[in-house]
Amino acid sequence: MHRSQSLLGIVGLLLLFFGGVSVFFTRRLEAYALFHIAVGFVLLAYFLLRSFRDLGALLSARSTRYGANMVVYSLLFVALLVAVNWFGARYNKRWDVSESGVFSVSPQAQSVLATLTQDVEMQAFLEGGHDPEIESLFDSLTYASPRVKTTLIDPDKQPELAEKYGVRSYRTVRVAYGENATTVSQPSEESLTNALIKVTKQTSQTVCFVEGEGEPDIDDQQNAFGFAGAKEALTGENYQTRKLVLLQEATVPDDCNIVVVAAPQRALLPPPIDALSAFLRKGGRAIFMLPPREGDELAPLLAEFGVKLGKDAVVDQVVRLFQGPQLGLNPIVNSYGAHPITKDIKERTVFPLTRSVDVGQAKPGLTVVSLAKTSQSSWAETDLTTLFDAQSAVLEESDVKGPVSIAVAVAADLKQLGMGEGEARLVVFGTAAFADNKNIHTLYNRDLFLNSVGWLTSQEELLSIRPRTVRASRVEFSEEQATAIFYLSVLVIPELLMIVGLVIWWRRSTL
Repeated sequence: MHRSQSLLGIVGLLLLFFGGVSVFFTRRLEAYALFHIAVGFVLLAYFLLRSFRDLGALLSARSTRYGANMVVYSLLFVALLVAVNWFGARYNKRWDVSESGVFSVSPQAQSVLATLTQDVEMQAFLEGGHDPEIESLFDSLTYASPRVKTTLIDPDKQPELAEKYGVRSYRTVRVAYGENATTVSQPSEESLTNALIKVTKQTSQTVCFVEGEGEPDIDDQQNAFGFAGAKEALTGENYQTRKLVLLQEATVPDDCNIVVVAAPQRALLPPPIDALSAFLRKGGRAIFMLPPREGDELAPLLAEFGVKLGKDAVVDQVVRLFQGPQLGLNPIVNSYGAHPITKDIKERTVFPLTRSVDVGQAKPGLTVVSLAKTSQSSWAETDLTTLFDAQSAVLEESDVKGPVSIAVAVAADLKQLGMGEGEARLVVFGTAAFADNKNIHTLYNRDLFLNSVGWLTSQEELLSIRPRTVRASRVEFSEEQATAIFYLSVLVIPELLMIVGLVIWWRRSTL
């Protein structure tokens, strides 16, 4: 009888304990807590009343000591968990062990946040004032920088704020930095990072795309070889873009911070080339994207700045299952030079139909760095007639064995070169297809293109890896589902295990 009373007393203590835990975490006296507290109190009171006379003997009994030890150990374990959670809340530290870092902000976002000199306010207008995805994104941003201040707003309860900021739809985020502010209608890490760039940059740079000789159109969204995707990527980072017809203008306009010459289908005439030369000699910045057989007339100009433009096309051997090695004209690159443009790029990029672009003759005042090289199985094929007409290629002595350089970056000290004052910068690619509508979002092509533009404009904080558009999938629970999971995992299952353990111990001890 005494052993049964001891068991009831221990069970009563357990019920009181779990009832108290429920009240502590939920801050509510619900049915679960009421039942446990009431039954636990009754069992404990019954134990004390029936065992009052024999309380001393019971306390000294071995079974009671074992049961008490178990309760004490359980309480110590719970106390340890509480202490760990308290320290975790007070000294917050997160580790992202996912392969692609989907639970952390991107390196670019971290670079932009590191430049903040005052607080940036992010106000999210959400239905009911709650959105798990945006809240998770806000948590990542506030963890990355104490300068980020976030607010969740229910526009139905605070319509005056929605009216003040012109918010017309749910899931709109207002980003404010000083006197600058903008709104994001489709919030994601990428769009919020672009908004940060927009409100924190003091001036906007203009990228001018040369046209008039069959170059890709920056407004062409339909064709794969259009450059609308590149224009959209630039606009997202607060660059202005416009077209530039050099045949109609004697010089490059002053508002063009960067000039892009991409895949001219017809040879540029001397006046446009002279305009480009004068632009660079005044400290201009330019990107040249010159595929095989296109833009050869620019080779002498590029040679002045230490760039060797190859009259070839890079061929790579592609190993296909059940077919063996085959020739390919879309080399994939994962070897990059030591340069700010490529310092954070560790993944692959693809360069469809590219020629070789290498470091030319060294000159004082020139710093020329190869940005990307193809694999060892590639080579630069010089017999372009056979390659394009007969669609065959054989590595010969006249060809350049891989790895082949297909992009370079140049920083030119104009004074040392005897051309003028200041510094000119240019980036030369052996293809334009890597940045067209078809390939701009393939692998890490967009990062390489935007990093090149950022380096040319001396905006070092933009030289990084952009946020990936696809983030980790998350399961969203309703409040009822989350409550049920809490009770099952934290209370019910541990409680049942402890009671079952007590019963088994009691039965074995009676044998």
